Amino acid sequence: MSTESAPLFTYEVAEAGNAETGYITTIACHGRVVTQTAGELKDLVKPLISRGGRIVLDFSDVAGVDSQGLGTLVGLKISALGAGYCTFECTNLSPRVQELLRITKLTHLFS
Repeated sequence: MSTESAPLFTYEVAEAGNAETGYITTIACHGRVVTQTAGELKDLVKPLISRGGRIVLDFSDVAGVDSQGLGTLVGLKISALGAGYCTFECTNLSPRVQELLRITKLTHLFS
């Protein structure tokens, strides 16, 4: 009997465009964006912000986000806004994640 469990968070990255036309990076996220995984997402996205372009996190397969995950998303969004030449968006949010954004009054930041 194996004691291995599925990873809490995985992702696939798809890129289009270039420096001239602008980069579009789509990151399909799977699992949960929680305390144990938020740092991995931050380490993945942060360098993309300095490059500019459009960053899209596809959350269609994200089961949940905790307070640390939410803090990471807010921090990345603020970094992108501060850079001025990068857009950062989250798409296909589950009703549960949408409710978390509504309760924390952060819906406007991600719509």
